[in-house]
Amino acid sequence: MSIKLLLTSFQTWLPHQVSNSSDDLLEIIESKHDLFDGLFVLRKLPVNTQIASDRVIETIKVIQPQGIICCGMAESRELLTIESQAICGDSCMVTPVNLNSILDKLFYTKISHDAGKFVCEGLYYQILNYLENQNLNIPCIFVHVPLLNYHNREKIEQDFITIISCMQSNCVDLIATKNPQKIEPI
Repeated sequence: MSIKLLLTSFQTWLPHQVSNSSDDLLEIIESKHDLFDGLFVLRKLPVNTQIASDRVIETIKVIQPQGIICCGMAESRELLTIESQAICGDSCMVTPVNLNSILDKLFYTKISHDAGKFVCEGLYYQILNYLENQNLNIPCIFVHVPLLNYHNREKIEQDFITIISCMQSNCVDLIATKNPQKIEPI
C-alpha cells in the first residue's frame, strides 16, 4: 500500500500571469501518474487564505493523507524552495519535517525561511496549525516553484519528483524529533 500524499497549488492572481507555476508543475506530475500511486492533487486553489485553507482542511479530513505538499509560485526565485516555517502575526509554525533529510537528495532546491507574507504563507500557517491542534502527526511542507522555462523545467521537475518520493517512502522518518532542528539555507 502506498503512502497517500495531498498536493496543492494555486490559481493565478495578477493580470500578467498566464499560469501559476505551482499548478503547471502539478499538471506535469499528474501527467506522469504511472510514476506515482497514492497522490491526491488539489489544484487551482483560490488566492484567498481562508477559502484555500478551508478547502485543504476539508480535503485532509476526507482523504486522510499521510503527507502534505502545498505549492505556490515564487516569480522572483530561480530555484525550488522548501519553506521551513510560516508566520502569522507574532506566531510562528515550523514544519515538523526534517528538511535536511530531503535536501541532501536535491540539486535545484534550497531551504527558505521566508514564505512570502501572502496567501502561500497564510495557507501554510493554517495547515501546520490545524495539524498541530488536531494532534495529527502528518508531515507537511510548502514548496515555492519559480517560473518554469526551457532551462529549468526538467531540473525542477526532477527535484519535485524526488521530494514526492522522499515523502512517500520515508513519511514517518521525515518527522523531526521534538528537539528543534537547525536548518541551514544553502
